[in-house]
Amino acid sequence: MARETKKRLNQIVRYFILLAVGFVMVYPLLWMVFATFKANSEIFSTISLLPEKWDFSAYAQLGETIAGQISLGKAMVNTYTIVLPKVVFTVVSSTITAYAFGRFEFAGKKAMFAVMMSTLFLPQVVLNAPQYVMFNQWGWMDSYLPLIVPSLFAVDTYFVFMLIQFLRGIPKELDEAAEIDGCNAVLRLWHVIVPMLKPAIVSCALFQFMWSSNDFMGPLIYVNKVSRYPASIFVKMSMDADAGVAWNKILAVSLVVILPSLIVFFLSQDTFVEGISAGGVKG
Repeated sequence: MARETKKRLNQIVRYFILLAVGFVMVYPLLWMVFATFKANSEIFSTISLLPEKWDFSAYAQLGETIAGQISLGKAMVNTYTIVLPKVVFTVVSSTITAYAFGRFEFAGKKAMFAVMMSTLFLPQVVLNAPQYVMFNQWGWMDSYLPLIVPSLFAVDTYFVFMLIQFLRGIPKELDEAAEIDGCNAVLRLWHVIVPMLKPAIVSCALFQFMWSSNDFMGPLIYVNKVSRYPASIFVKMSMDADAGVAWNKILAVSLVVILPSLIVFFLSQDTFVEGISAGGVKG
C-alpha cells in the first residue's frame, strides 16, 4: 500500500472514530432538545430522537409564574445579576493577584502562596457554616452580596493558579522594556501583561460564567425570597410533584437556562482552548 494511500486511510478512520464518539456525547443534548416536543408518556417509553407526535405545550407554559412571584424571565434576570458582576470581579481580582505573585518579590511570598494553594484542597461544604454565620452577622442575608462580594478578593484559587502558570511563560524582558519606556507597575499590567494573558483570562471568565450560572447551593443558602431566586433554583421549583411533573416543560426550562452558557462557550471556544492548553504547558 502506497504511503499516501495509507495516510489517507488513517485519516478517514481517525475522523470516523471522532465523529462516532462526538455523536455519542452530543446525542443526550439533542435528545433533550427534541424531548421538549414530546408528551410525558413518550419521553419515558423511547430514546428515539424525533417525537412521534409534536407537542408545543411546554414552550407555551414558559411564561407562567411559580407561587405567583417568579417567572422564568425574572429568574434569568436574577441569575445574570449575580453572574455578570461575579465574572468581572473574578477576572480583575485574579489577574491582579496572579500578577503580584508572578512578577514581584515581597516578604512572605512563598508562605502566602503555599497558604493560597492549600485552599484548593478545602471543600466548600466546610466553609458553608462559618460563612453563613459571618454574612448573617454583617446583615447580608437575603441578598446577592455573599455571592458576589467574595469574588473581589480572588477567592477562586484555581483561576489565580491558572493565570500564574500562564504568566510564567511571558518573558520578563517585555516588562523591562515597558519600564524603560516609562510604564509603572499598573501600566505594565494593562499594556503588556493583560493582552498576553487574554486566552487565560477568557478561560477564567468562561469557567466562572458557567459555574456561577449553575450554582444551586449558594443562592439556596443566602437568598430567602422566592422573587430573588436564580434560574438554577427555578428549575427545581418547576418540578411540582403534587400536580405531576411535566417533564417536557422541565426540559424546555432547562434548555432555555443552559442556552446562554452554550452560546458564550461556542463564541469563545478558540480562545478558551488556547488558554487551557497554554496554561497546562507553560511555566
